[in-house]
Amino acid sequence: MRCNFCYRECDIKEGESGYCKVRKNIKNKIVSINYGHIEALSIDPIEKKPLYHFLPGTKTLSIAQAGCNFRCDFCQNWQLSQYVKSKNYKYISPKQLISLAKKYNTPSISFTYSEPIVFQDYVIDCAKIAKENDIKTIMVTNGSFSKESREKIAPYIDAFNIDLKGDSEYYKKVCKGELNSVLDSIKYFSKNANHLEITTLIIETMHNETIINYLASKLSEYNVKVWHLSRFFPNYKMENTKETSEKYLYKMINVAKNNSIPFIYGGNTNKENPTICPNCKKILITNHNIDNKIEIEKNIINNRCKYCNSKIYGSFH
Repeated sequence: MRCNFCYRECDIKEGESGYCKVRKNIKNKIVSINYGHIEALSIDPIEKKPLYHFLPGTKTLSIAQAGCNFRCDFCQNWQLSQYVKSKNYKYISPKQLISLAKKYNTPSISFTYSEPIVFQDYVIDCAKIAKENDIKTIMVTNGSFSKESREKIAPYIDAFNIDLKGDSEYYKKVCKGELNSVLDSIKYFSKNANHLEITTLIIETMHNETIINYLASKLSEYNVKVWHLSRFFPNYKMENTKETSEKYLYKMINVAKNNSIPFIYGGNTNKENPTICPNCKKILITNHNIDNKIEIEKNIINNRCKYCNSKIYGSFH
């Protein structure tokens, strides 16, 4: 039996599980063994996803189930992504999840922390009900969908943040994954998704100007508008690797800005991250790390710059 959730398309024998450990062949049917088993639930600023151009200044209900189809050495949530036999979960049905979003008055639900590709059956079931209740859905993902799954999920998700981790060798060595499926997804969702932002974690010993220029060329080719470059902090199997300095992060950001991507931001940084109109160069949002709702409403009107009326990519109200 073949699982079609991610690019691996695992052939799974009776009684066995796929690479992610949560998709299992039971009586010749591929099932998710942890459907609805919520391991993490919190209310976050949407900027933490990170999404800077999709409902900024709002809160999002963030949830995760265990599991992942990658094995990244630097994983920030490895206790959740790499181990799926926890008994600390709480079962929450799709209807109950929507009720929670209503209870806490969050305009969106984010599937995040681990890898929602491996629990996308639950994601889709929740997103269908969310649409009926005018609640937006967000997927923070490594982007390694199968062709079938990205075409299936695109109509239901309002915003994606996809990790673009490095070049092909980096994916093989550090992530135990594959680059091409991620690029295919970015290309697909840049045309078929309501909203898309990209994140790259910068590691000083692994990301250089050549890699940043390569990634930037791909994102420019796919007409991506928003790119987050974030500082690395030691974790999991890379606890002894040097954390990325602010100086190095902004060196790579300056390299990235030589390309045609209009909105580039630093992540895991104390420096301000202004949104600047690409046309008139006026500051529209001073900093995405603070409560910025009033500033957004004042400077971005109907998704346009108040100074020059240029269209600003995103959904701001």
